[in-house]
Amino acid sequence: MSILLGLGGPLWAIGAVPACLGLSGAERVGIGAVHSVCIIDDDESVRVATTCLLRSLGHDVRTFASAEEFLTSPYVEEAVCLIVDVNMPRMTGLELQGRLREKGLETPIIFITAYPEERARARAFESGAVCYLDKPFDSTTLINCLDIALGSEKDSVLE
Repeated sequence: MSILLGLGGPLWAIGAVPACLGLSGAERVGIGAVHSVCIIDDDESVRVATTCLLRSLGHDVRTFASAEEFLTSPYVEEAVCLIVDVNMPRMTGLELQGRLREKGLETPIIFITAYPEERARARAFESGAVCYLDKPFDSTTLINCLDIALGSEKDSVLE
């Protein structure tokens, strides 16, 4: 399976919503607190495609259009992994990473960006990023990063 993320327009027809954007598995069966993978990206098409991929793998997923929206949510301390866009308005992904580290939160972060920049990549890894992916990327690469972030693999970070 290969999904290219961040390549443009909506991924569904006007008025139709992909089934994967419905309730998560835990919500459907009424399970209590679930640890979620949170996607933080100002590009709706990236949030939708990534959500569909991760839910197809059985993950509970929460999405946020901005770092500020995420920081005011109850998922800040509940998330098991973050997939974060580097370049967002108001607060960048790297600034979000700094805020979380200041709070003592070491949540694994996978950074994604349409604007690769070596200084930003270096800063992300210096602060503990798991992966730093340039858009577009294929689903296998993201899945490998998620496996590393969630401890399924003990390999080194992917650059």
